[in-house]
Amino acid sequence: MITIAEVTEIDDEIVDAFVRLIPQLSKSNPPPSVEELRAMASSRSSVLLVARDASLDDLIVGSLTLALFRIPTGMRAWIEDVVVDEAARGKGVGRQLNEFALDRARTAGAKTVDLTSRPSREAANRLYKNIGFEERQTNVYRFDLRTEN
Repeated sequence: MITIAEVTEIDDEIVDAFVRLIPQLSKSNPPPSVEELRAMASSRSSVLLVARDASLDDLIVGSLTLALFRIPTGMRAWIEDVVVDEAARGKGVGRQLNEFALDRARTAGAKTVDLTSRPSREAANRLYKNIGFEERQTNVYRFDLRTEN
């Protein structure tokens, strides 16, 4: 059985889970530090979710970050950094994380929830469409502040 919970306090188990999970999501970004995790867990604008697998002694097998922010046209939400441990893929962990995040966003009064996913992540893209996300006809731009002169 998979359970989803919002992280409100950071301990060694949470830190260790991110050390294990983040490299499965990104080869170019290090796992968050204890201080960064604490900032996320205590922020009113981010919700840090973890998935635990009861069949693996409640091991954390996935995470998702939900950003909540108010703009002039209403409350919005954005899902970021969804990762499911390689050993737990195909068990519905991603679906449960996303559905929990959608419920949390709805409770916060968000009008929409956005996310992005690389086309190469075929299983994830199928999941998002199956949940009800619709592909938008828009351009996504990024300005990398690390490369400014």
